[in-house]
Amino acid sequence: MPTAKDMTAQRARQYEFEVFVREHRRIIGKVCYFYAGDSDDFDDLYQEVLINLWRGFDGFEGRAKASSWVYRVGLNTCISFYRRNRRRAGSVPLADCAATEGDDPERDERLRELYALINRLDTLEKAVVMLWLDEVPYDEIAEITGLTRNNVASKLHRIKLKLREQATH
Repeated sequence: MPTAKDMTAQRARQYEFEVFVREHRRIIGKVCYFYAGDSDDFDDLYQEVLINLWRGFDGFEGRAKASSWVYRVGLNTCISFYRRNRRRAGSVPLADCAATEGDDPERDERLRELYALINRLDTLEKAVVMLWLDEVPYDEIAEITGLTRNNVASKLHRIKLKLREQATH
């Protein structure tokens, strides 16, 4: 039977995790949004990411930035889900995702269009562009994705060209 000290330490760790998740909820939501096929998938993905973050929380040593670690766990979880289900990301309403503020209908419409184009990308391209849109530095994108910095730069260039081409057709 756990001691009172064990229970207090466990509650403290749970609280620490809850604070950590609140601080990174936008990242988690954004990653899940890009890979979800519908709002049910979004909810399932969000829960899976939380479970995987919890499982790895005690082992996170802080060698990487916390946000990089959250991106990596989120992306790995979502990509695995995508591969298991062989579905393309789709139409989770923006209101279901913390990716936008919802104050500007024109901006939201442009974001919907951009997300629709991004959803046509393959899983790695989607991850790279999502990180870039979040203004994550190239070195950090490289660390999260396992690519080299130069590969990130060249992939981003090709992705931008691809998105421009898709937008004009």
